[in-house]
Order: sequence, then C-alpha cells, then structure tokens
Amino acid sequence: MATENALYIILIEKIKQDALVLPTLPKIALKVREAADDPEVNLNQMSDIISQDPALSLGMLKVANNAIMGRSVKVETVNQAVTRIGLRQIKSIATAMALEQVFISDNEIISMYLKKSWDKTVDVASVAIALMTHYKSSNKHSPLAIDTLTLAALIHNVGVLPILTEAENHPDVFANPTFLQQAIVKLSSPIGAEVTKAWGFSDEFTDIVKHWSDLTVLPKEASYLDFIRAGAIKCGIFKSESTCSVLLKSYVDKGIMPDIDFMNTPEFEELSANVKAMFS
Repeated sequence: MATENALYIILIEKIKQDALVLPTLPKIALKVREAADDPEVNLNQMSDIISQDPALSLGMLKVANNAIMGRSVKVETVNQAVTRIGLRQIKSIATAMALEQVFISDNEIISMYLKKSWDKTVDVASVAIALMTHYKSSNKHSPLAIDTLTLAALIHNVGVLPILTEAENHPDVFANPTFLQQAIVKLSSPIGAEVTKAWGFSDEFTDIVKHWSDLTVLPKEASYLDFIRAGAIKCGIFKSESTCSVLLKSYVDKGIMPDIDFMNTPEFEELSANVKAMFS
C-alpha cells in the first residue's frame, strides 16, 4: 500500500470515528471570545483580559496603529487599542492573532512544515485583507467585514494541523514530502471544517474553510471566498493558469478589483505589505 494512501486511509478512518486529535484554541483566545459574547462586558474589562497576554497586547497595538485603520494618531495602550478596534471586531482579531500559537510543535520536522504553512497563510491573508480594504473603499455598504475576513483567511488552512500531527506517527511520510502534500491537498479542507466546528465557530467560517479550494463553488456576489482565493492566486497556490485567469476575470466583473493585473501594481503591493506588517 502506498504511504500516502496509508496516511489518507488512517485520517479518513479517524474522521469517521471522531478520533482525530484536533488542535485547541489558545486559552487567551477562548477568554476573549467568551467575554466578547457577554452582553455586559465593557471595553475596560476586555482590555484587562487582553493585557494578561503580552503577545496579544502587542498584536492589538499593531492592528490599531496599522495604516489600514486609517488613523494618523498613534495609540499606546491596550485600552486605546481596544477602543479604536471596537468590541465587535476584537473577537475576530484576537482569535486571529492567537492562532500563530497553534502552528508550533516540538518535533523539528513538523515545526518546519507548520512554519511554512503559517507563513503562507499570512501571505494569503495579507493579500485578501488588502484587496477587501481596497474594495470597501468604493463599496461602503457591502455587508462583508474586514475582521471576519481576517479570521477566515487565517484559519482557511487550519486542516493541515491534524494531518501533520498524525503524520508525526509515520516518519516515512516525511521522507517523501509528495505523499504528505497529497494528503494535505485532499483532506485539509474537510478536516479544517471539523476544527472550526470543534472551536465553536459559526457555520459561515466552517463553509469558508470547507470550500475555499473547491472551485466548483462559485458565489454570484462578492464573498469572503473570493478574497481568500485571490490571495491564493497571488501566492501561487492554484497551479492552473486558465483557472486563475477565469477567477480573476470574475473578480473584475464583481467589482472586487479594477482589472486582472491589479494585484501586481505598486499601489496594491504597498497596501498588502502594510497589512502583512500586522502579523510580523
């Protein structure tokens, strides 16, 4: 039996039996999400929770001071950052910021794969967020929200985590990265959807994670899927040039971008680099 099939069959079996070890959200993200769902919570209480985690505090300051927030006055405290970002958006942004902590492992080879996966995820997210920022500037009444996209883009590939954890028990898989890559391509979306359910995310996120790489699912109106896929195109994740060309043309038709070369312009590259600075 081919090694990739062995891994694939093990994963499928574990999914069926609900026996796959799914990653857990960092405690700080759970605390923030719980607080954000409490109708009684106020900005000060939220600031106190975020301040307990130095990395998250720093992340919030970066987001609040980022160029895409469109403010010139710098904020210097977590309280100011939370006030600027707003309680509604804090839930998504804090979860997104905490996600990097999930992409780590004590195993050297897995650690390397996870780092590559997280770096690629950040690249895709940065492009997607930059594109939506541009889109929202001329489509102010769009129901799409940047904080929702931020979280969706950062979890779109979360299904690689359980796959890599399982592969750790099969060292021969790592000797042939092609096998591992095939398991990831075939299974990361359905497994990622299970992770979002385990984390208590809404169906909207589960659907995005499940369908972003399934190009038979083509929304008629501008959707979160479009922005994540545009990021994937820019980052070279979809290999077929004809597919990419069809998708890009549809984004022009939907008003998501002014022309198919927009993501290669200096203006867009700068916007995308500004967004990426939030995550570095």
